[in-house]
Amino acid sequence: MINYIKESFSELKNHVTWTPWAEAQRLTVIVAGFSVVLALAVYGVDTVFSKVISIYFQWIKS
Repeated sequence: MINYIKESFSELKNHVTWTPWAEAQRLTVIVAGFSVVLALAVYGVDTVFSKVISIYFQWIKS
């Protein structure tokens, strides 16, 4: 088990290409921005459908 952990750290240190810090920050901001936009879109659709269904049930009730 210890050998496996040592080899794993060696692999990460010597053979993995890490994204530069500036690019990682930029991509994080892009993902966060798209997440906010998508959340607002889902909220908008949910609000519209909620009002439509509410109006529909009030119409049926009358």
